[in-house]
Order: sequence, then C-alpha cells, then structure tokens
Amino acid sequence: MADTPITNLYLIRHGEAHSNVNPIIGGMKGDQGLTPLGLAQAQRLRDRLMRSGEIKADVLIASDLPRARQTVETIAPALRLPITWDPEFQELRPGDADGLSLDEFKARFGIPDFRRDPLRPLAAGGENWPQFMLRVGTALDRVAREHAGQTVVVVCHGGVIEGSFSFFMGLNTFQAPRIDFYPHNTSITHWQRWPRADGLYYWRLVSYNDHLHLRDLGVNDIRLWEKMGEPGDVGEDDPSVPLPTKEERD
Repeated sequence: MADTPITNLYLIRHGEAHSNVNPIIGGMKGDQGLTPLGLAQAQRLRDRLMRSGEIKADVLIASDLPRARQTVETIAPALRLPITWDPEFQELRPGDADGLSLDEFKARFGIPDFRRDPLRPLAAGGENWPQFMLRVGTALDRVAREHAGQTVVVVCHGGVIEGSFSFFMGLNTFQAPRIDFYPHNTSITHWQRWPRADGLYYWRLVSYNDHLHLRDLGVNDIRLWEKMGEPGDVGEDDPSVPLPTKEERD
C-alpha cells in the first residue's frame, strides 16, 4: 500500500453572510448571500491562493446555498477549476424555520437541545442531529472515494466542518459533541487520507481554522448564536442556523 497516493481534502467555510450577523434562519430561503465584509474575506482568500499556489486542486466542489456560492465563485479563479455544485454539503437543513426571524423561530419551535434530544429536528421538515451527521459523513466518504489520490476543495459551512471531525475521528454522531467548534469565515481546514497496510485508510488533520489572510481585516469577537438579536451584538463567525456547539454557556 506504500505506493497508494494520499488524498488531500480542503474544507473552506464561506465568508461572512447576512444570516450570520442578522437574526434570520439561513436556509435556502433565508440566505441572502455575503455581507460586504464576507465578500472582502473571500477576495482575500482568492488573492492568498493566487499568490501562494499552496493548494493545487484537482476538484472544486461547493454547497449550493447562496453564501457558499458567492464564496466559491470569488475564489474559483485562483484554483482555475469548474465548480461542481453539491447540495449534500449544505448546512443543517432548517425545514419550516427557513427564513424566520430569531424571535419567530423561538416562538414557533424553540431552540433545540441536540445534546439532550438529538432526534428532534430543528423544525418541522428539517434535520435532526444524527441525520445531519449521516449526510455529511456520507458526502465526505463519497468524495474521498471518487477522488482518491487527488486534491479536493469543498466550500461549505461550519456545521459540515464540525461533522468532518466527528466522522474522521470516529466520534459519536448520534449526539452532538461536547466540544465547541468555531471555524472562522473563509478559514481552511486540511485533511489527508492515508493508506494502511491492511488496505483501509486513516485520516490525518494537517491544519484547522487557517485564516491568516484575515489577520488585518479586523475579525470580530465571537458571539453566541442565541444572542444575535441583541442590539449591536453580532459576530461574523456565528452560524446561520443554531448548531448545538454554539449553545450559551453559564
């Protein structure tokens, strides 16, 4: 197996979206794309990749949600590849909560506790936590198998990046992890799939949350999703749907 090539997988989170800084549930309906800052972040990443040539990708895949679409369309010139749209890399699907304000969402459905009640969907017609993790794990496994030995870039969402840790590290995907993840907007997470002597593979984390291209843009303090409706309380790295790893702490 020594001659079997290594597979490189780069997961890139989208730039800051309107649904990250406004109290709106950001599914396909509520997603209004990138903010001016989010576009600037994507442009910085594009310029970094053009200058450095650090990612020599063979395949470019992206979620089809507007915030991911704008991000990948901005950075695509640096990778010189066509974009393959893959809805399986969308964020946790909010169902009937899509497009609701935070107050409307709380009034109709309440904030879910995926750690205590993992089978409860975010809202009617939406996903629960195990369904989301199964979708993400299946998509990552499929891409790794289809493009074995290649370098793949996937522009996606914070929840997908979180799911990669659960899947590749063999963590429990039935309940939400007791770990706080805060992948920065347009950050790069790099995984490698290495062959084993028995014909199977193992995954190696090369880098996580690499956002050096944003250092002089003035990254905001992280805010918790539940607080986003408070005046002046916004955070660029907050999710567009309430993920359990962003729960308010004591």
